[in-house]
Amino acid sequence: MKKLIFFVDDDKMILNLLEYTLNNREDYDIRTFQRGEDCIKEIDSNPELIVLDHYFEEMSEKFQTGLDILKEIKNVAPQIPVIILSNHEDEDLMKEYIKNGANRFIAKNDFFIDTLMEAFGLVLKKETN
Repeated sequence: MKKLIFFVDDDKMILNLLEYTLNNREDYDIRTFQRGEDCIKEIDSNPELIVLDHYFEEMSEKFQTGLDILKEIKNVAPQIPVIILSNHEDEDLMKEYIKNGANRFIAKNDFFIDTLMEAFGLVLKKETN
């Protein structure tokens, strides 16, 4: 059975890259969102995992950062694991996300796709055990 994964990022290029990378794998069903509001509206679909960007550039009416969206996700569906993607390798920011329920914090560097795939394995495996 395919695992439903939500990606939330205001950068369409990142969404396309992630969608392309993961849609070629038989075990994932991918849905992408450019706004946190749209992800929250679809949360009843019960994704196995949500991958969330840290920074949103004025595309969101309600949410300013991924932290705002994370808090809302954990408020309405605390069981869903969340991985954060960020352009910043900031230790304090990472701690803030983890404190608020994120499972992983991954910097968007040259190898972030590999790191993200590794995190999928760890987070999804943990959720099924």
